[in-house]
Amino acid sequence: MKDTMLNKLVIIGVGLIGGSFALSLRKAELVKHITGLGRSKENLQKALELGVIDEISDNYSQALEKADLVLLAVPVGQTAEILKKINPYLEPQTIISDVGSTKQDVIAAARSSIPEHFKNFVPAHPIAGAELSGSSAATADLFKGKSLILTPSDETDSDSIESIQKLWQGCGAHTSLMTPYQHDEMLAMTSHLPHILAFTFMNHMLSNSTEKNADTLLNFAGSGFRDFTRIASSSPEMWKDICLANRRLLLQQIRVYQNELARMNEILEDGDGTALEKFFLNAQVTRGKFLKDKH
Repeated sequence: MKDTMLNKLVIIGVGLIGGSFALSLRKAELVKHITGLGRSKENLQKALELGVIDEISDNYSQALEKADLVLLAVPVGQTAEILKKINPYLEPQTIISDVGSTKQDVIAAARSSIPEHFKNFVPAHPIAGAELSGSSAATADLFKGKSLILTPSDETDSDSIESIQKLWQGCGAHTSLMTPYQHDEMLAMTSHLPHILAFTFMNHMLSNSTEKNADTLLNFAGSGFRDFTRIASSSPEMWKDICLANRRLLLQQIRVYQNELARMNEILEDGDGTALEKFFLNAQVTRGKFLKDKH
């Protein structure tokens, strides 16, 4: 692919992220034809009706013919299986990329599943999303102003990296490069742990409520409760795969967080108001610093 324009894009998994990538490229006039593949015929039909894709296919050989780019937008646990299925039909010029929330496992899967085409595999992760899923949730502006991380290996073709980078920039994303380990370590703290906490808290609510008082609890829950627990509505299948794939680094973060909870527990047991206020102030200052650095 000598320029940024895609003559043919193949998306495997036309959900929120895959569908939004398609719509973003359409809006930027960077793609001519989009083929969609996936497990749900109903979702693909919806994507076709909404104009997210131009055609539906269940035939890898036909779908991948003359493809400029194949984008895997599926739970990371499915990566190896799908790469093995498409491997026989990949053409020399075809770039392969993904949008997975973990990168070390995805790269290992690509290295073993598409060895002849591994140099054309460009691992990517858009830091964008919502608790909604499916092609009907896709939007052309999902990536505007958001971060996009590329984690290429030493073997990755530089032209392929440049092409993927330009496409995501065409979607409005701010691109950056880092190692797979750096990505997984950072995301364990900033994304994977917060999701674990939200899911765990809702299970805590379930175990400490009855059918009779559940509605009452939710009726009196404020916006803070809704903001904190919103991400617990995310796809269980997707988050199962993410947590298992990044479990070593995630477990490290859980242990560190448990230490902070132990500190809070000790402060409350002592009834130490000064220490409690300092604890809250430190958190507030830290959040302010992160937001300032972000903006």
